[in-house]
Amino acid sequence: MEGFLISVVLLSMCSFGFTQGCRMALQNNMDFPGSDVARVYASDAKHCQQLCTDHPSCMFFTFVRPDWTRDNRHFYCYFKVTASGEPKIQTPIFGATSGYSLRSCTPKLTEFPVYQNVDFLGADYKTLFTTNYGDCQSVCTDDPFCQFFTFVNGEYRQENIRFKCHLKYSWTVPRPPVIAALANVVSGFSRSIQMLQPKFAEECERSLFPQVDIAGKNFEEVAAVSDKHCQVLCSAHPRCTYFSFTSESFRCHLKENPLEMVLKAQNGVTSGIPARGCQLDDTWVRTPVEGVDFRGEDIQNRMVDSAEACQKACDEDDKCQFYTYLTEQFINRDYRRRCFLKRTITIPAPPKIVKLQNVVSGFSLTAVP
Repeated sequence: MEGFLISVVLLSMCSFGFTQGCRMALQNNMDFPGSDVARVYASDAKHCQQLCTDHPSCMFFTFVRPDWTRDNRHFYCYFKVTASGEPKIQTPIFGATSGYSLRSCTPKLTEFPVYQNVDFLGADYKTLFTTNYGDCQSVCTDDPFCQFFTFVNGEYRQENIRFKCHLKYSWTVPRPPVIAALANVVSGFSRSIQMLQPKFAEECERSLFPQVDIAGKNFEEVAAVSDKHCQVLCSAHPRCTYFSFTSESFRCHLKENPLEMVLKAQNGVTSGIPARGCQLDDTWVRTPVEGVDFRGEDIQNRMVDSAEACQKACDEDDKCQFYTYLTEQFINRDYRRRCFLKRTITIPAPPKIVKLQNVVSGFSLTAVP
């Protein structure tokens, strides 16, 4: 319950902060100190601004550039929020760039350049060899899973990995970071977002195994509301060969082992394989779930009379990806009939960015927001 109240307090500040006009300009050598709500890595200040815009509560940001010299923080992107929507302090400082969310702006295509001597560390799902970084970027662009890449050029110190192209992935499917049981709430997904793969004529045959676990080989654990939701997440990830979903904890265990799949009986667990050119059942995404809280990631809250009205509000808001509604019977009467609209970052976001000589990194030309 404490975590819920924290998110409500944060949202009550944020709901007044996005009324500012469009402010696209970046302020070089300027820090907006304090008021941090999150930190991620960004390739440059414009990428940081796009990530801030995609974040549920970020109003403004500070990006620590690679020429920052005070410590070893580089490529850090700090998301910030205040009740007024304005920085409390603005401090001139070399090596930092600050700016504002573009949520109030008309969407524009942002082109990210390639980055010399910069490594997008981690998130690899496939490697191959190419003659140059342009070919590596082309391969990435042609691969629907690839969001960004790192190419090792011919001058790299380790000879046996020169000309190696690392294809990388980050989540593009909206997904609540925390899902938990909570009485007298209703949660669901926007029916306007694209959760599933392109439509296929043929439905998937039996691909779920109730009361069955597939042991070992976990590479990532994420939250899921059901076994079918877990299957969608597995289908969206290039490394996932099968999965196991634990219903009591709402945990989706993504697994990678193309060599074998050993099934064993396990109560409370459903396992399965991802979709391969067939149409998954999508009824789950259109069906609200009772007694389940999609915790955090709030962008807005409002009073509405029913869960159906909350669903409609999410469907009609192009920024809403999922929601939680607190019913008339919710334990805390101050929050009854509250509809919380939510979203999470789905634009390309490398998990870590570092300086590294003789590598080149960049984004898929289809993944640039």
